[in-house]
Amino acid sequence: MINNSDLIPIRKWFPSLFEKQTVIISGPCSAESEDQLLQTALAINKIGKIDILRAGIWKPRTRPDNFEGVGYKGLFWLEKVKEQTNLLTTVEVATPAHIEKCLKHNVDILWIGARTTSNPFSVQELAEALKGVDIPVLIKNPLNPDIGLWIGALERIYNAGIKKIAAIHRGFYPFEETSFRNIPKWEIPIELKTKFHKLSILCDPSHISGNTEYIYEIAQRALDLNMDGLMIETHINPKKAKSDASQQLTPDELENLFSKLKYRKSNSENSDFRNHLVQYREQIDSLDAQIIELLAQRMNIVEQIGKYKSQNNVAILQLKRWENILSTRIKHGLKLNLPKQFVKKLLQLIHKESITKQTEIMHKMNGKLSIN
Repeated sequence: MINNSDLIPIRKWFPSLFEKQTVIISGPCSAESEDQLLQTALAINKIGKIDILRAGIWKPRTRPDNFEGVGYKGLFWLEKVKEQTNLLTTVEVATPAHIEKCLKHNVDILWIGARTTSNPFSVQELAEALKGVDIPVLIKNPLNPDIGLWIGALERIYNAGIKKIAAIHRGFYPFEETSFRNIPKWEIPIELKTKFHKLSILCDPSHISGNTEYIYEIAQRALDLNMDGLMIETHINPKKAKSDASQQLTPDELENLFSKLKYRKSNSENSDFRNHLVQYREQIDSLDAQIIELLAQRMNIVEQIGKYKSQNNVAILQLKRWENILSTRIKHGLKLNLPKQFVKKLLQLIHKESITKQTEIMHKMNGKLSIN
């Protein structure tokens, strides 16, 4: 188990990050050549907002004929670039050998990719290699929306003695076609933050978007949710990139992105704002209480219906009735400016619980009838 008070926020990892409102990590998806890496680093360093240079040295690719990174020699390039820019550096590691080589070449921060996070065996091997080592570790979410798997990876690294841990939200693999490369599912990083208040969470808009067209939208959403930082892929010439070309910004595009982003405060000292916010929240509290009371009343009626169906030997699911509920409630919701999908999901959740309740009632009543 992670002791929340032990976790060290990312802003306290290095002096250059102290008091930073938002930590920015940027750099190419892959280090392809010494010149490409250096030119990219020099260009983004001029922007003055980048704190950490990222570069893929080993690339876990789906197919063996895809570019899998330059390997070990890339760390020599990264070390030289670090000397010229004074940027902190971070590299993805997937094996204990990767960790050993990164430590040898003074990489400042390690990160664990989504594919590795998805495999507890791999994460445990990395945790064993990190015992006795004082280095920060970033952990991306697993490919599938499994918060338990994400927490498990965090716990394994924490148990190895690492307290400088942060999570990176890079979205989840979509089983259906979407505009984004990966589904954001913002509720999962929000739940993670709820469980671990001191855990820094950064967002990777590049991997969620899969296309530079959506990076601003995702980055702004992350800032609006008060995330601690952004990891954005940047390449000196994205059109010639050997991996993920469509999601990498040029340094000029990155600078333009920063000029458009709005940074939110965690709170406000303005007394009028705080007083009005309290009033709004009191209204929300009152309405939430009413919603819960109405749901309880609805479930009491559902229970009566379940008993009535059982007594008359009628099936639980009445398809026409369910279709009518969906249709009429969604129409009513649209008139009140409620999004169709929101109303539909809410009704589906209530209907699922209603089916469960009526099933329990029928089983109980059938049991009593069989005894009699």
